[in-house]
Order: sequence, then C-alpha cells, then structure tokens
Amino acid sequence: MGSASFSWNLVGDFQQMWSYPFMVNAFRAGATVAVVAAAVGWFVVLRRQTFAAHTLSVVAFPGAALATLAGFALSLGYFGFCVAAALALALLRRGREPGGSGESAAIGIVQAFLLACGYLFMALYKGLLEGPQTLLFGSFLGITTGQVTTLAMAGVAVLGVLAVIGRPLLFASVDPQVAAARGVPVRGLSVAFLVLLGAATAEAAQITGALLVFALMVLPAATAQVLTARPGLSLLLTVVLGFAATWAGLVAAWFWPYPLGFFVTTIAFALFLLAHGARLLSTALANRIASATIPAGAA
Repeated sequence: MGSASFSWNLVGDFQQMWSYPFMVNAFRAGATVAVVAAAVGWFVVLRRQTFAAHTLSVVAFPGAALATLAGFALSLGYFGFCVAAALALALLRRGREPGGSGESAAIGIVQAFLLACGYLFMALYKGLLEGPQTLLFGSFLGITTGQVTTLAMAGVAVLGVLAVIGRPLLFASVDPQVAAARGVPVRGLSVAFLVLLGAATAEAAQITGALLVFALMVLPAATAQVLTARPGLSLLLTVVLGFAATWAGLVAAWFWPYPLGFFVTTIAFALFLLAHGARLLSTALANRIASATIPAGAA
C-alpha cells in the first residue's frame, strides 16, 4: 500500500492495519499459506525436489493467465494448472528416487510446454492482462473472505493428507530403496506428495506471486535444516520461520510501496543468511574451545 507511515507505536500501527477488512483477510490468508508451504516445503528440501517446486511455481502463472482469459476465478486457474502439472510430473518421471534424472527430464518437458501455453493465453487476451505484476510478484490488496475460506479449506486438506502419509513419506524420502524393500509404497507416496506440492504451490502463489512462491516453499525449510538435523524440531522451526517471514512481509508491504513477494523473499533470505552465520560462528567457537582444552603436547 505504501501510504501509511510507521509510528513506532506497534499497537497503534497494528490497529490501523487491522481496521481494514482486506488487511485482516491478508493476514489470515498469509498465515494459512505460510503453514502449508512450510510443511510441504520441508519435505521438498529433504527429498531434493526443489526443481519440481520451482516448475510448479512457474506453472502457476499460465494457470492464472488462463483464468483471466476465460473469465473465471483465479483460484481455479492456480489450483487446476498446478495440480495437473504435478500429476503430469508423476506420470512422466522414471525411477523411485526423487530428484533423479528421470524427474528432471519430466520437469523440463512440463515446464517448457506450460510456459508456452502461458504466452499463448497472454497473446489471445485482447486487452492488457489484468494485474500481471500481481500474478508474478503477489499482492495483499483485494483478498476476499471467500478466498481466505478457499485457502483454509485447501490448506486443511493438504495438511490432513500430509499428516497421514508423513511417517512413511519421511522413510521413503531418507532411503527409498530400503523403504521399498520394507513394503512402503514409494511410488504411490511420490505421486501423492507431488499432488500435495501442486496444491501448496497454488495456495502460496496467490500471496507471493507465481515467480516468488519458490522462495517461501524452500527458504524456511533450508534455514531450519541448517539449524538442526532433528526432523520434528526442524519441521516446527520451518513453520515458525515461514509464518514470521510472511507476516513481517505483510507489515512491510503495508508501509512501503513494493510488491509483497519481494518483502517475503528478502526476509526469508535474511533469516537463511543469519542461520548460516550462526552455524559458522558456533562451529568456530566449538573448535576453539576444543583446541583450548587439549593439553599442550597431547598430539
């Protein structure tokens, strides 16, 4: 929005922001998107499927462009294209291990075709495509109660399925060959996860925009996995970091006239750098303490 001024009166500033219904909806939608993207993104990083997540985020744009061209709800375009692209990746990929060469080939095919479709939809539209900056970089303006409800319902469905398949999916992600030998349906879990990834990407793209949803999906998870290797703690930390980056981005976008996706991505990237710095500092201190405790001549 950019017209408001930061007063350092945090209570007053938040009261001012939340006096507008669209800002209340933005914070609700942002919370939903942050939690879902973080939970799914944690598995994306663990399974080394960041390239697939990037492709599905790119696919969100032609989906939204088709929705604008055809005159139906943007949410249908986002979810329809992202989930369809996820199913296409699942059908075209070869092999059990995620992130392999077979998946890379399928990703290249799907991404090239659907990007071409996006350019076609833009060319067929006889006027200026409505809100191209919003589609690409996100916006909190105009988020309706109906959109919040749609995002919440989709989010609950994604998190519910993820909770059911989470434990075997973790096993299949860490060691797919051993998991398959133990009778875990690795292939089926891979397909189910790609569909969940498509739905989560469609959700996040409506807040951060199609080009920057990849950052919200990957950066909090990568940051958490830098800080701890414990799965449960790492997943919880991912959700907290994603939530913090999204809400802080909404606050920044209220006060400064720049795209929401830029703020969310910048804050998430800053947290990633801080985590790396903290880890390097901790390692250096531990090495220094260890070397100081070794008696002289012990080597």
